[in-house]
Amino acid sequence: MNLSFGSGTLRPGLRAVWTLAAVIATAPAWAATEVPVWHALKGHNAETFRDLVKAYNRSQSDVKVVVRDFETPEALDQALAVAAQSKKLPALAQIGGSHTLEEIARRSYVQPFHTLQKFPALKNTRWFVSTDNAFIRDAKGQLMAFPYMLEIPVMYYNQDAFKKAGLVPAVPQRTWMELQGQLVTLANNGSRKCPLTSDLPVSINLENLAAVNNQLYASADNGLKAKGLPSFSFDSTYVRHLALMISWVRSEIMVRPDAGMHSISRFAQGECAVLMSSSSHIGEFLSQRKLRYAVSGLPYYPEVTRKPGNPFVSGAGLWVMKADKPVTEATAAFLGWLSQPEQAARWYQQTGFLPLTQAAFDATPADYYANLGQWRDLVAVYSGKAALTAQGFRIHNYPAIRARFHQILDSALSGQQPAVTALNTAAVEANNLVRQR
Repeated sequence: MNLSFGSGTLRPGLRAVWTLAAVIATAPAWAATEVPVWHALKGHNAETFRDLVKAYNRSQSDVKVVVRDFETPEALDQALAVAAQSKKLPALAQIGGSHTLEEIARRSYVQPFHTLQKFPALKNTRWFVSTDNAFIRDAKGQLMAFPYMLEIPVMYYNQDAFKKAGLVPAVPQRTWMELQGQLVTLANNGSRKCPLTSDLPVSINLENLAAVNNQLYASADNGLKAKGLPSFSFDSTYVRHLALMISWVRSEIMVRPDAGMHSISRFAQGECAVLMSSSSHIGEFLSQRKLRYAVSGLPYYPEVTRKPGNPFVSGAGLWVMKADKPVTEATAAFLGWLSQPEQAARWYQQTGFLPLTQAAFDATPADYYANLGQWRDLVAVYSGKAALTAQGFRIHNYPAIRARFHQILDSALSGQQPAVTALNTAAVEANNLVRQR
């Protein structure tokens, strides 16, 4: 055999063999399985999620999670519809917000999350929110999506604003009429521009006005009964409440609610004394160094209930898309990692979403809650059995109903129609939408 190693030349056949051997020697044993994740998180929460994903990708080499951000949930949903046609779906997508569990579950490209719980990474996980909560579970109590972005409405308050106004104790009252007196004091003592605001008019003034006052939101047990369509009938409590809110806007102790981020920004910057909004802003507000705030429960009417009830769980979950076995296994591994106590506790503490697991709640130290008012007590109740009035609701066509409720409330709070007219219109239109197919 005539080989010349010194000259660096080989016969053609041997050169091909050596080239192939070199490729095999330098190539990785296997390529990481990609898990695309689509979400519509904003600001601080989006950064927290990206940091967790980076930590997961660094922790192992078998799976690579690839995140895609969307400006709005609607934009994400539209992209999903297009992706379903081209069969280029992500592995996970954040979906939720309007109690549309059945509509999502019917999509041909979705698989229920509970089918992944057979994988070792998820098998023995003890989820935090109780099995009777209907927001993200089916009628059998099975999880339809990974319960990662669940939230509740709360009342935030600026502690410095309350102290400046001379309110003792420097916490908001839990009844609506007592809160009114405090808002007047706040307006007259440093918070004239914004004593109170909110970005959740439908949640605060309709949905959770029922739940917090231990009342049903709609008939047929909030639509959770198998038989009979639910319907709306807004009684004197709703009329009284909306009339009160109209008077608050007129007297400038409440800034008219908006559905964007303006109210959130104003509270974060210290402009507003009280904000009624989602718990998912807790982490964002904690990151504001100059903001001293705490959390309380939503107000109630003692004439209606002796003790305030718990608001509905809302938010979103990470829904699993149907995929090949390797992608499904990789998805389960990633979700299992997020469910581990360290990662789950970090997510809860840094965002304000409800704890993913009981271990995440248990791993959170007492000093985390030291300056957060009632936050721990407000969270703890969701691991126990929920009252019927707080389990959630199932209402056909609810996204359209909710959008119409928002328009009607905005009109009433703008002074364009009285409370009784607005609520009668809302009930009639909602009941018609429930029956539309």
